[in-house]
Amino acid sequence: MHFTPNEVYHIYNRGNNRQIIFFNDANYIFFLKKIREEWREYGEIIAYCLMPNHFHLMMVPNEKACIHVSLGERLTHIQNLSKAIGKTLSSYTKAINIQNKTTGNLFQQKTKAKCLNENEADLHKFSVRDYALTCFHYIHQNPLLANLVKELSTWKYSSYPDYYGYRNGTLCNKNMAMELLNLSPLDFNKEPFSLDDTIIKGLF
Repeated sequence: MHFTPNEVYHIYNRGNNRQIIFFNDANYIFFLKKIREEWREYGEIIAYCLMPNHFHLMMVPNEKACIHVSLGERLTHIQNLSKAIGKTLSSYTKAINIQNKTTGNLFQQKTKAKCLNENEADLHKFSVRDYALTCFHYIHQNPLLANLVKELSTWKYSSYPDYYGYRNGTLCNKNMAMELLNLSPLDFNKEPFSLDDTIIKGLF
């Protein structure tokens, strides 16, 4: 992963061999708590969704996130945000292995971070906002697309309830999201956003 300040990123990973990574309500809450404690100093979270075997976040890193970690007098290739993500997944894995009396890797080896401001938009003649807006709605619609719920408002482990008025969560910077995506409160009273498959491919 390599991050640039003030760009928009889709960050995601899944269970190793597509295995389950969240086994109960407490696991979801614990993971979100770690994100709040270990990621938020490195940027603004725009949207998130935790699924039984994977997770998605949309994030805008700050300058601090992109500073390379030093090892003595030598700078490494690892940035602060990348280190924080690795720390979260590692400590979460240890907790789950203790809970389930298991061993080994819980997540796929590499967490992906797709910059939505890159050339993908130019390649397909879509705007950067098209990609960011589609990513925002795609993340929120994941539980519906996976047939986990019939109403997105009932999936507790995403930022959807916060934007659509069902909950007053504070993990996401909602003001930044609305400015970045050129949204207003009225947009959250409309029918579900229609997802373009071509744009979705550019999110990964």
